[in-house]
Amino acid sequence: MSAPTDNTSRSNRQDTIVHVSDGDTLSKIANNLEVKKVVKSATMLKIFTKILSLDTQIDRGDYLFDKDIPLHRVAWMLARGHHNIDRLKITFKEGITNEEIAVILSEKLVNFRRDLFFADRRVKEGYLFPDTYLLFPLTTTEEVINDMTINFNKRITLLEKDIISSGYSKSDIIIMASILEKEAKGKNDIGIISGILWKRISIGMPLQVDAAMVTYKIKGLPSEPISNPGMQSINASINPIDSSYLFYLHDKDGNVHYAKTFNEHRSNINKYLR
Repeated sequence: MSAPTDNTSRSNRQDTIVHVSDGDTLSKIANNLEVKKVVKSATMLKIFTKILSLDTQIDRGDYLFDKDIPLHRVAWMLARGHHNIDRLKITFKEGITNEEIAVILSEKLVNFRRDLFFADRRVKEGYLFPDTYLLFPLTTTEEVINDMTINFNKRITLLEKDIISSGYSKSDIIIMASILEKEAKGKNDIGIISGILWKRISIGMPLQVDAAMVTYKIKGLPSEPISNPGMQSINASINPIDSSYLFYLHDKDGNVHYAKTFNEHRSNINKYLR
């Protein structure tokens, strides 16, 4: 929580935190504040807030109201989006799975519900964008899903022309990108590995990647992403680098070694992994 705006001790004070959700009307917010005894009159609060905000939408999030705060100050906070409480900085790394996202959110958000998270049809592996999000402690499950989905759609929309030009479907691009998150170590190898994996598919060779063991049994891509890829992997999936290689491995230090034939690949295994 942010520090109080004055020097008065808050040790014996009873402050109130109220969460405003997307789409909450001013009437709903005002009535809730009256019920919670932050203000005495919901009607007067609506009048003051409308004057100050010119009927604009109240900013979503948590609001921390000091005990005995005057009504005009409450109206000003709502109208100006002055929350008086710090957001939580939550980072989801590239390649994170939905299960791992749920674990983090369960630890960080008071109102997060795992059952609602996985019941939401938008929560599909690969389609929640990994990024740093600033969320209030009382952010709801639906709100965090909205934020991550909107972020994903915004990023992908910018790449629509490139995806079409690649000749692959959006779903295939995301599936391949999710594999690259696990198979590549960074910008120095991800483009070439993308080219190798797409080449294996084009010649009818199984992908045979440890990140998705099903690829040892079937040809082509898995039926769905195995993680939530970031922009580097998505771009590499769209723009593979062509090479003469068909095999690769990373040694114990993370260095990549390529091979054109399976015999060369076996030699690299003996040399770098044994």
